[in-house]
Amino acid sequence: MNIYFKKVTSENYKKVILLSVEESQRNFIESNEVSLEESKTGDHWRPVAIYNDNDIIGFAMYGYFHCEKRVWLDRLMIDKNHQGKGYGKIVLKLLINHIISEYKCDEIYLSILKDNVNAQRLYEEFNFRFNGELDISGEFIMVLKI
Repeated sequence: MNIYFKKVTSENYKKVILLSVEESQRNFIESNEVSLEESKTGDHWRPVAIYNDNDIIGFAMYGYFHCEKRVWLDRLMIDKNHQGKGYGKIVLKLLINHIISEYKCDEIYLSILKDNVNAQRLYEEFNFRFNGELDISGEFIMVLKI
């Protein structure tokens, strides 16, 4: 396994927007196309394609919000054709380290729907904890204190 992140560019854009989650997961995360459009609203977002060797297996988007002074892991998805292969844990560990390295932060925030139990379980394995806050969409905020 050779997992790495690559900036989303015109070269990989179409492949990234074709990635999708299982039907039962679609209410939990925006499509990659919507996420990439959102990333154009400011320079704080960092959308990345997740690769295993030469294959795109997922997508993530993270960034630093100056007004909040918070680093957010806003999107993380593994394509439905690559789920169940252990990529989620490997990618999350690498992504956390990548974010810490880029921002020199001591906390990473994310938001989650309370009924997304599989994602919640994964995040809790990496010591993300609910902090009692809700985001502007009413999702529950989790924080990883490093």
